[in-house]
Amino acid sequence: MFATCDRKTTLFVGVDVHRDTHTAVGLSPFGERLFELTVGNYEKDFRLLTEKVGEVSRSTMLSPFYGLEDCQSYGERLSAHLVSEGLLVVSVPPVLVDERRKHETHPEKSDSLDALGVAKVMIQRIDTLPMFRISETSRKAKQIKELSQDREFLVSERTRLKNQLHTLLHRIWNSEYRTKFKDPFSKKALVFWGRHVPKGCDPFLVRSMKRKVRRLEDIREEVNEMEVELETLLADCGSTLATASGLGTVIAAEIVGEISDVHRFHSPAALAKYAGCSPRECSSGKTTRYRKTRSGNRRLNRAFHRMALSQISRLGNDKARAYFKRKVSEGKSKSQALVCLRRQMVNIVWMMMKHQTEYRP
Repeated sequence: MFATCDRKTTLFVGVDVHRDTHTAVGLSPFGERLFELTVGNYEKDFRLLTEKVGEVSRSTMLSPFYGLEDCQSYGERLSAHLVSEGLLVVSVPPVLVDERRKHETHPEKSDSLDALGVAKVMIQRIDTLPMFRISETSRKAKQIKELSQDREFLVSERTRLKNQLHTLLHRIWNSEYRTKFKDPFSKKALVFWGRHVPKGCDPFLVRSMKRKVRRLEDIREEVNEMEVELETLLADCGSTLATASGLGTVIAAEIVGEISDVHRFHSPAALAKYAGCSPRECSSGKTTRYRKTRSGNRRLNRAFHRMALSQISRLGNDKARAYFKRKVSEGKSKSQALVCLRRQMVNIVWMMMKHQTEYRP
């Protein structure tokens, strides 16, 4: 926790990172702009930045504190360099900078204004911003997250191709193609579509169909390879989430990748709030009420939702089904009962990741 008294002796350096250049703006504890510098994305540029910040720090007798608005991991090398130099670095969510920009008299956008916004957010919220740390756990979690996202993109592409192939098969075979295979996109079916074509069919349609069939076959192989690699990465980082009912490799990888280091969250409630699984309080006067929130990490929220759905399925967990039915009997709707169950899943995942224990129903 960043002590309030330390703000008076801190030089807040906000950095807006990009692929080729980084723009840094330094502010005093009272919001006075002290310097602005744009550097490249090379090691020598990082040293130039730290030297400039060091000069300003010595002349003002302030201790430097860096904040990075990193959207696409372009600032990963800069963050690693700063941490290796023993400097303090925090991650500033872009949503906080955007929210601050909306309240400006002239809400313009530039690299300089973004860096200035990062520094101003640091002054106001330095005690709540997550510290940037280099650890083996976070490195492996980042690999899992990137691989999980790549798989998700491939699955989306596969869905689009299936929809297009449905149309082509109907134009080539009419409704007859539905009677040939229970699953028209199974491995056996794809081989059949690529080799057998009815006589008199338009060659253009045949070429289009075969291209999509080949791509679907390639995607099938790539997805299988990714799932095997995800299993290996989860085993390497010591994750036990896959032992929980309703948590396969794919969902477990999503959760590990989005949470990264579970020690960032001091309690299950903190993780639930980060994932958007806790209700938002909307109380006024003597009236106390809570509403469903749309904030939080939506990808992590989706993973917990899928986990909860699996728990109450036919192959799920008896205790989870009993909990779900009890909530329904208390007067909650099924969607509300599912939200309650999802919140319980957060508790279970937090405990499993915190203590590296296997699932015990």
